[in-house]
Amino acid sequence: MNDQITMRLNADPLILQALREDITSEDITTNSVMREPKKGEVELICKQDGIIAGLPVFRRVFELLDGETVCTFFCKDGDAVQKGQRMAVVTGDIRVLLSGERVALNFLQRMSGIATYTHSIAELLKGSRTKLLDTRKTTPNMRVFEKYAVKVGGGCNHRFNLSDGILLKDNHIGAAGSVREAVWMAREYAPFVRKIEVEVETLDMVKEAVEAGADIIMLDNMSPEQMKEAIGIIDGRAETECSGNVTRENVEQLVDIGVDYISSGALTHSAPILDISLKNLHAVQGAL
Repeated sequence: MNDQITMRLNADPLILQALREDITSEDITTNSVMREPKKGEVELICKQDGIIAGLPVFRRVFELLDGETVCTFFCKDGDAVQKGQRMAVVTGDIRVLLSGERVALNFLQRMSGIATYTHSIAELLKGSRTKLLDTRKTTPNMRVFEKYAVKVGGGCNHRFNLSDGILLKDNHIGAAGSVREAVWMAREYAPFVRKIEVEVETLDMVKEAVEAGADIIMLDNMSPEQMKEAIGIIDGRAETECSGNVTRENVEQLVDIGVDYISSGALTHSAPILDISLKNLHAVQGAL
């Protein structure tokens, strides 16, 4: 997200869309109390402990409203922040600071909440061979931001979208007729550089996926005992992933099973925001 090309190609259109949602014709409240441009500054304050993520996006909101706006940061993405910490000062036209405040904070709070929640789970997996993955269970139009936040928090990204990889789930298997048929059809259709992942729910499906030559086998909503048996059946012939209602509360019981990956939709769909505010707005001397 720090890369300027990535920001301009992927993030800018979405940030502008969020700004257009919040300002259709004008910011009538700001325009009523601030009739002329005036230089000011406001402080970015953290109101609870967590992991910060999304500072470049926060800054970009104000830059898109006025390229002269300056954000001076005292921390960086991935840093642990504490309640009461002064994280940045934003300087520019007071009208821009007021109009961009909510959108900038919405991005920063959401992304920091995801990074914080992801970090809490990644810490439980520390020292194990298992990597923590996100899913496509993201907020519409927020995926680029939410998956970035997962990485900042210490997780890894699963496929970004439907063009990014092959994952044969229950309905794909139903459409094809069987695990074997689904894998064979995917192998025939997809470029050889694509791995084929299969979601399985029973040990019989595990055996079928192995025999069909699946590259990755996702053990979906299995008990720890079933997963251990499944790993024995797979016996290193495919990478393994476990999935299904994985949260901070139950992830520890999965650590010793020996899967390569644990995927959790909760990283993006259930993470609470990190409480952050813009405070102490005031005018300052100097030209805009």
